Amino acid sequence: LYFQDGKRRIDFVLTYRDDDKDKEKDKKIARRKFFEDNLIKDGLELEYEERARKKADKVRFVKVHCPWEVLTTYAEIMSMKMPLAENDLESDVTSCWSKCPTPFDVDEDYLPPVPDYFTAAFSRSRADQFVIEDQETFFSSAQRSLIANEVLSRCVYETTVSQKKKKRFGIKNLVNAGVYTAAFPLHEGEFASPHSLLTKGKANDRHLLYETWARPGRWYKFQPLDHIRKYFGEKIGIYFAWLGYYTGLLIPAAMVGLAVFLYGCIQMFQDRVQEEICDENLMGNVTMCPLCDERCTYWKLKKSCLYTRATYLFDNEATVFFAAFMALWATFFHEMWKRKQAEIEYDWDVADFEEEENIRPEFEAQVSTTKMNPINQLDEPHVRFLSKLARFTSSFTVVIFMLLLVVAAAFGVILYRVTVAAIFYSVKQEDISARANLLTTVTAAIINLIIIVILSMVYLRIAEFLTNFEMHRTETEWEDSFTFKMFLFQFINHYSSLFYIAFFKGRFLGRPGKYNRELNGKRQEECDPAGCLIELCIQLAIVMVGKQALNNFKEIILPKIMNLYKTWGIPKEQKQKLPRWEDDYNLAVMNKLGLFDEYLEMVIQFGFVTIFVAAFPLAPLFALINNIIEIRLDAYKFVTQWRRPLAVRGQDIGIWFGILRGISTIAVITNSVIIAFTTEFIPKLVYVYGYNNENLHGYVNFSLSTFKVKDFEDESRPANNNSEVFGVVTECSNLILLFLNCFRYRDFRDKDNYNFDMDFWHVLAARLAFALIFILLVFFFSWLVSYIVPDIPKTVKLQVLREKYLAKEAIMEAESLRRRKNDKNGTAGNIESSINY
Repeated sequence: LYFQDGKRRIDFVLTYRDDDKDKEKDKKIARRKFFEDNLIKDGLELEYEERARKKADKVRFVKVHCPWEVLTTYAEIMSMKMPLAENDLESDVTSCWSKCPTPFDVDEDYLPPVPDYFTAAFSRSRADQFVIEDQETFFSSAQRSLIANEVLSRCVYETTVSQKKKKRFGIKNLVNAGVYTAAFPLHEGEFASPHSLLTKGKANDRHLLYETWARPGRWYKFQPLDHIRKYFGEKIGIYFAWLGYYTGLLIPAAMVGLAVFLYGCIQMFQDRVQEEICDENLMGNVTMCPLCDERCTYWKLKKSCLYTRATYLFDNEATVFFAAFMALWATFFHEMWKRKQAEIEYDWDVADFEEEENIRPEFEAQVSTTKMNPINQLDEPHVRFLSKLARFTSSFTVVIFMLLLVVAAAFGVILYRVTVAAIFYSVKQEDISARANLLTTVTAAIINLIIIVILSMVYLRIAEFLTNFEMHRTETEWEDSFTFKMFLFQFINHYSSLFYIAFFKGRFLGRPGKYNRELNGKRQEECDPAGCLIELCIQLAIVMVGKQALNNFKEIILPKIMNLYKTWGIPKEQKQKLPRWEDDYNLAVMNKLGLFDEYLEMVIQFGFVTIFVAAFPLAPLFALINNIIEIRLDAYKFVTQWRRPLAVRGQDIGIWFGILRGISTIAVITNSVIIAFTTEFIPKLVYVYGYNNENLHGYVNFSLSTFKVKDFEDESRPANNNSEVFGVVTECSNLILLFLNCFRYRDFRDKDNYNFDMDFWHVLAARLAFALIFILLVFFFSWLVSYIVPDIPKTVKLQVLREKYLAKEAIMEAESLRRRKNDKNGTAGNIESSINY
């Protein structure tokens, strides 16, 4: 962790490979020398090391140290908030629960609390007013590495020979060009220690985080957020704070969802509709129309018994309550997170970060035009409006094209479903033909998952290129633009198949004798008579669980394999003797997009939990289990498997919060439509209260229409009538799929000319009324929650006012000292003049 003298701390490490076969070796050497000479001119101190293993590849290490003068200078430039005085305000929010110990708390003997200070932007002229007990510990290792990176990012490595003599700078560009192979801060020692944390204390902050946070046995403990922020920086700390808060609020949602599922299990065998369908003596012996053209034959309604029972687990009276509950839960989550975020912004001194954020070095390097900043009256790089408009228009066009490509891929999966379903139905083996719908759904879901993964990798590169092409001024603007593009793509990529099953499958089917064949000349696929809900549940489960499994493999197993590969052949004794910089060099590298993949994974999951929760009440439970594992896997990955990432500052979760709000709004609409048009909840209510005031006896017969076989189209007529089973069929029943779109699909028809009857209009009116009332009530209560819950807690407001007062007092005191000093110097000067006179 130190230079050879054991005193100067290593704040950053640069590595390069001395390869004699490299054709650009001389050019790279010249750039490195020019760059390192400029670093020394900027005040940094460098030390060089070779690899400890002489037989290994020729990797060289450049250790970087920031002296006190550099630290204080750049702390002032970067407006770093440093401790001014100890926080003397006690929280007035105390409760019996907060005073009681719980098994979820980490013992303070293991994890001492981080001191709480009022802070102010650092100023060298007022350095004596800050709490500086020791210059070596005043700046944390995370802050020191951040300052070192700032110097490295702005240091020039080449001056072009052109007339403009444009300067090229930044360690990021040098790493991309291969001049350096890596640039990273060091971990603070080994994460494992043979000594107990309780008896001998922490060996270092990394060891402390592993024992109290990243170790798998700590999965049920609260996260040490202040210590995470101190070691990894505010941006990573905010991510884990948000993930932990989201996971905690999933607990009530998971419990209610489990209760809804158990209610379905208990009531499943008492449902009158299932009894009628499954009983041959009731409606189970009714002959149904073929499910596909020619290859399919007639079938008995009792074959749908299994699907009907499975569907009832999710399609029951409690589902309506749960959908409304989850809509309000999402609003409550947003409002409570805003309060939590306000606390974090104040406690971690990032409330004004985005207003004070510096210009991206890449923006300065790309932009040649300047414009005076009206705030600081300085010339700054500026992109003209017409240039910006042209760039954003071009980027928007490419994004739209890629989104249409995703829609085309989804359309291809639909064609696959139509074709394969007909093939499965035509198979003579009963085991296959009876499960044709299930096999089609599962295989289509797996193919859809593969398409999601492939298109995600392609679009990632395109979105990154387009965002760089747009030339954003700050890192926050760049991240917000990139995030919005990627989410638009991922939203369609992940949810298109689910929206198809929930809202479009079978909606434009037509009717027996007049099927819709506009899709490639084929008859469109239709849902099982039990409904599309079970298919939606299967699709959701495969995509949700499969994507999370792939993400966990990519984030944990793959880095571990890469780390083992890098250290393959090194004896265990030699591994333990490797210097810190070489040990860290062998670790995996954090994704260059930072936390984007982590946020995207959770936001997509949030969509699964809220948008389609009416179809899968167990989604919150699976999300909860996944997130408990995810937090510890991410912690283990950051502490043990990855090089220490740069302690980047951040104010909040960025554009992700707006995306989450948008998903919640969509979820209210989709769940209302799913309940009204995809489930059988509304038709059952209409039947009970409009036709039979007691129960659902006769509901299945109410939902069946009669179709005459003589009216079949030639291409729809079954090639094999199975007369030995069905006899001579003159009429078949077309199950009114009550979950289909009533606007297009002719549900309730009379027996003679298949026109709509009054039942259709009654059900349609009830569906529309329910959807409208559901949306309005949920939006009203959501607004009420957001109105009642204040965005900023009262305690935070008081602490902000107290901190501003202390900062003002410090400035006044500094000014008073300056005046007294000037007066003293002036008096001494007057006395000296009098004596001379």
